[in-house]
Amino acid sequence: MKIVIRPQGTMAIYEQIVSQIRQEIAGGELTEGTALPSIRALAAELEVSVITTKRAYEELEKEGLIRSVAGKGFYVCAFNQEYVREKQLMEIEKRMSELVSECKQCKMTLEDMKKMLEAFYLEE
Repeated sequence: MKIVIRPQGTMAIYEQIVSQIRQEIAGGELTEGTALPSIRALAAELEVSVITTKRAYEELEKEGLIRSVAGKGFYVCAFNQEYVREKQLMEIEKRMSELVSECKQCKMTLEDMKKMLEAFYLEE
């Protein structure tokens, strides 16, 4: 599992963790029954607070993507692919709305935004 934290990003750190684990589950990198790092181990690895990783795991558990097994840790659950995709799309829409607002504040035209998006999309 590879999680990259961007401290200067617009998303809270726990949201970045949730988003990236959700993406790995949806993408099949994390499959049903896969054990996740302990809360403390993940916090140490990412150099963030234990409270932050605990909140991220709680959010994923609320969504039904992971489950806690007493004394053993957290495991990936069987999940509804459509539900995960819908959650991802909602998150993208929220961030995109914020970005469009920022672009408008900078007096960017729709054409400028399209060119920038295309440049990032084709960057790989």
